[in-house]
Amino acid sequence: MSTKVIRSFETDLDFLDGSTLMITGGTGSFGKMLTKTLLDRAKLKRLIIFSRDELKQYEMEQSFAGHAKSKCLRFFIGDVRDRNRLDMALRGVDYVIHAAALKHVPIAEYNPFECIKTNIFGAQNLAEAAIGCGVKKIVALSTDKAASPLNLYGASKLASDKIFVAANALGGNQDFSCSVVRYGNVLGSRGSVVPFFQKLIADGTDHLPVTDMRMTRFWITLQQGVDFVLSCLEMMHGGEIYIPKIPSMKVCDMAKSLAPDLNIREIGIRPGEKLHEQMITRDDGRQTIALHDRYIITPQFRFWSDKFYTEEHATPVPEGFEYSSDTNPEWLGDEEFCELLKLM
Repeated sequence: MSTKVIRSFETDLDFLDGSTLMITGGTGSFGKMLTKTLLDRAKLKRLIIFSRDELKQYEMEQSFAGHAKSKCLRFFIGDVRDRNRLDMALRGVDYVIHAAALKHVPIAEYNPFECIKTNIFGAQNLAEAAIGCGVKKIVALSTDKAASPLNLYGASKLASDKIFVAANALGGNQDFSCSVVRYGNVLGSRGSVVPFFQKLIADGTDHLPVTDMRMTRFWITLQQGVDFVLSCLEMMHGGEIYIPKIPSMKVCDMAKSLAPDLNIREIGIRPGEKLHEQMITRDDGRQTIALHDRYIITPQFRFWSDKFYTEEHATPVPEGFEYSSDTNPEWLGDEEFCELLKLM
C-alpha cells in the first residue's frame, strides 16, 4: 500500500494541557470524533460542546458518560446565529474549532437565507465574540466546495473563510489568531455517499446510483480529518488556509469496490453539484506553499510574514498550480480504498 496515499496527521496534544476548548456544531460526526480524540489524548480543563439540538447533546453526553475524562465535558445549547449566546459560551475559552454549518448542497440551494444566516453571519458572530472574550485561536472548518464555488453552500463557506482570515487583523494587541482547514469528502460522515451506498446494498438494491460516471472527489477519513485539524491548531500562525494532501477516486470506482456485482445507474448531476472538486484554484496557487503532507494558502495581509514556515522547509508550488480531484497525482485503488474503509 502507498504510504503517500494513506497519510497520518496525528500530532502530540501537549499544547492543549490545562486549556479550555469549544467545538461549535459539536454533536455532528466530526464533533463526536473530535471529542473522543480529545478525551483520549489531551488533558483539557474543559471541553465545551456548543450546538442547537438538545436530543443530540443528551445522546452524546450519555455516550461519553463512562469515559475517564468525561467530567471535563460541558454541553451548551446555542446557535452561532445568536451573538449573545456566543458571548456567554466563550467566556474563559482558549481555543475554538468551528464545525457548525449548514452543509447539504441541495437543501442550501432551496433555503438560501438559512444557509447564509448560519454559514456567513454565524462566522461573523463567532469571530467578533471570540475577540471580545479573549479566545486565543480559532480553526474554522471549510470545504473543497469553497474553491471556485458553484453552489451556495460553497459560496457561503468561501465568505466564511474570508471572514476568519481577515479577523486576524481585528484583534489589536490581543493574542488572537484564526485559520481555516479545507478538505474533501469525509468517508463515513453523516450524509456521505459511502454509508448511503452501504445501506442500499444492505437493503438488497439491484443497482447503485451515480450522478455522473466521470465524477471524482477527494477522500479523507473522519479520524484523518480530526487529526489534521488538531495539527493545524498547533502549528497555525493565523490567516492560513490549510489543505491536506489526500487521494482522489472516481465515485463510480468507489461504487464498484463496494459492490462489484451490482450495476451502476447514471442519474445526472444534482443542482449545485460539480463534476470535479478543487481545493486550490490556479489563482490561489500564487499564494500557496507546500509542506510534506499539506498545502497552505497564505494570506495577502500585512500581518502575514513569509518567515513563518521557513523552519518547516516549505516550498512554493509551481507556476500555474491548482489542486483538483481529477488531476490529483494521488489516487485510491481498490486496496487503498478498502484500507480507508477499515480506518472508518
